[in-house]
Amino acid sequence: MAHFIAGAPVAGASGRWSEVFDPACGAVTARVPLASKAETGRAIAAAAAAFPKWAETPPLRRARIMFRFKELIERHADQISALISSEHGKVFSDAKGELTRGLEVVEFACGMPQLLKGEYTEQIGSGIDSWSLRQPLGVCAGITPFNFPAMVPMWMFPVAIAAGNTFILKPSERDPSTSLFLARLLAEAGLPAGVFNVVNGDKEAVDALLADPRVAAVSFVGSTPVAEYIYATGAAHGKRVQALGGAKNHMVVLPDADLEQTVDNLVGAAYGSAGERCMAISVAVAVGEVADTLVARLAERARALKIGPGSDPAAEMGPLVTRAHHDKVRGYVDLGVAEGAELVVDGRDFKLPGHERGFYLGGCLFDRVTPSMRIYQEEIFGPVLCVVRVPDFDAAVNLIDAHEFGNGTAIFTRNGNAAREFARRIQVGMVGINVPIPVPMAFHSFGGWKRSLFGDHSVHGPEGVRFYTRLKTVTARWPTGMAGDDSFVMPTNG
Repeated sequence: MAHFIAGAPVAGASGRWSEVFDPACGAVTARVPLASKAETGRAIAAAAAAFPKWAETPPLRRARIMFRFKELIERHADQISALISSEHGKVFSDAKGELTRGLEVVEFACGMPQLLKGEYTEQIGSGIDSWSLRQPLGVCAGITPFNFPAMVPMWMFPVAIAAGNTFILKPSERDPSTSLFLARLLAEAGLPAGVFNVVNGDKEAVDALLADPRVAAVSFVGSTPVAEYIYATGAAHGKRVQALGGAKNHMVVLPDADLEQTVDNLVGAAYGSAGERCMAISVAVAVGEVADTLVARLAERARALKIGPGSDPAAEMGPLVTRAHHDKVRGYVDLGVAEGAELVVDGRDFKLPGHERGFYLGGCLFDRVTPSMRIYQEEIFGPVLCVVRVPDFDAAVNLIDAHEFGNGTAIFTRNGNAAREFARRIQVGMVGINVPIPVPMAFHSFGGWKRSLFGDHSVHGPEGVRFYTRLKTVTARWPTGMAGDDSFVMPTNG
């Protein structure tokens, strides 16, 4: 593998490499170079050189390239989805769904000529007009996680590029092939060299992006400790930063909920993509007498999960991304048992015949989890669902509001007033009502609250346009040939 800089693949020169695995069988399939500070600087230089001409390109021409890029993604959708599945491990249908959600942002970015329009007011004062416009920032960088190698980068770069910026993507070194494939499609769509670059790497590359004064803005999705570091370091270097961190998403189940619908949705939200989603439901909050029935039905479904390689069309859940991550998640299950939670379904010893070296873990279900337990407090990022029992609606709201993360949440109920009160009161950025994973569409914006988001702007949608542009307001008066006597007076509209 290589980097992609100034419109072409560039071989790694640092001498440092990371292995890429096929999680289904545990085999090494590739080696990806880890960029040095100097190599990262080369990508920054290419993006900086391309920016002036790209920023001057009319928005309509930039949008036409996005339209061609959209068509190429649709043409190669199966190939890209297979790439995602082969390096991440998620099942093919889930990979294709991820790509579709990323494609929606490309479609949104195709409307950038409309989105960049400002406002105009005539005669704000005698003979004075004023108008606003949004202009690109310059070189922007995206640092993205392994769990969505297509969707999360596509939350960022289509909006940034269509708005007139140039972009450097630092994808996860665990599944880098998708980013490199997208870079080639952008070039095929007619994007000028240097406008989009891919630098594979680790902390050395990240720190170079954060410190270089030529980088104007940084977008990040990952864990909360790293998000906080990205935000603090980038802001200290004068950059605009949006850094999305961890999550512990709760689903509240009220006694009046449709249990068949609730269980179906909860199982998919908890165990889909092996729980490796920032919007996965990892805590079910069982209110009142619904708890026993809910746990029994969840246990039945968790034991019956169809687990297999991403290429198996019958599989509902694939392996975890690496052996190290598998062992970390299994360690959390061990911890939950030690903390006194009731392990109703134990997937730790799951083995798939013919794929014994794969990074598989069966679905795990804990009951009677309490807020003092680490399995409740910390993001596990695996197929582990915790059930917390509470007596009533208010206790459920208070439980969620007390958690340090505020990314996403959901409530399942037939009670419209309860749903309304939940949506209004809950201290969480994204809320689902009988929708388990409330990821906003591209023309809205994605972002959590509390320690799930550092920075003032959410991702993609209108918030993305605001993040990747800055506002300029112009106030103008044309001379009439008559001298005024107000040159030293603060302008007013009088």
